[in-house]
Amino acid sequence: MTQAINEVLSTPLPHAPRPLAFSVIRVPYFLEPDFDETLPYVESNRQRLLKKWGGTAGWEEQKNRHDLKGRGEEAGIPYFNLDRLASNTMASHRLIQYIGKAYGLNASEAIYDLLNVYYFVDGHALNDRPKLAHVVSEELNKVLDEVDTVPTPDDILDFLNGDEGRKEIEDALRTLQEFGVSGIPKFIIEGESMVDGAARSDVFVRIFREIEKRGRIAREPIFGNILGIPKEVIERGSHTAEVMVA
Repeated sequence: MTQAINEVLSTPLPHAPRPLAFSVIRVPYFLEPDFDETLPYVESNRQRLLKKWGGTAGWEEQKNRHDLKGRGEEAGIPYFNLDRLASNTMASHRLIQYIGKAYGLNASEAIYDLLNVYYFVDGHALNDRPKLAHVVSEELNKVLDEVDTVPTPDDILDFLNGDEGRKEIEDALRTLQEFGVSGIPKFIIEGESMVDGAARSDVFVRIFREIEKRGRIAREPIFGNILGIPKEVIERGSHTAEVMVA
C-alpha cells in the first residue's frame, strides 16, 4: 500500500478537486492472542509456524501460495528472519496507538516501520520491553525534532509496563471480529471497502484515484473513535505531499 500512496502523492491528477492526503491507522491484530504477556518471548517464529501448518511441507506450501517473500520485498522488508522471537504483542500495539495520539500518525507510522525491521528482519521480540523502549525512544528522537520533550526509554518502559490503551485495543479487536477479519494484512478504505493484503499496488492506486476524482471520502474512518484518536490528529494525516514516505 505504501508504494501506491507514494505514486498517487507524487503524481496528482491535474484536475482533481483538492489535494489528496492519507491518514493511515494501524489497527491491532493478534496472531497468537493467548501468548503469555509476562514473558519477553514464547518461542521462535519457526517453531510457531511449523506447529501451525503441520510441519515443513505445509509451511512451504503456505509461503508459495501467498508469495510472502515477494510481498515483504514490496513492503521494504528485505527478508523474513524465520527464527525471530514470537511473543504477546499487546504492549507494542498499545505503544503504537499512544504515539499516534500523542505525536501524530506520521510519528506512529515511522515507529511502525521501525518495528517491522526490528521484528521481521532483526528478529527481536516485541515484548522485550526494555529493548523495545530503547529503540523506540532512539527513533522518536530522530522523528520528533520539533518537539521539546521526547519520551525517554524509562518513560516508554513505564508505559509498556502499565495498562493505558488496553481497552481501546480490545474494542478494536471485537470490531475486527464483527467485520469477519480472520487474517492479516487487510486494508479498510473509507471505513467500508476491505482490500486483501495480497492485492498488488495497482489495485490500491485505482481505488485512491477514484477518491481523488470524487474529492471526498464516502465515510469517516471507523477505527478512529474506537482507538480514541483525536479528530484533529486524523485530519493532519500520516502521508501528505509534503511528507513523502520512504
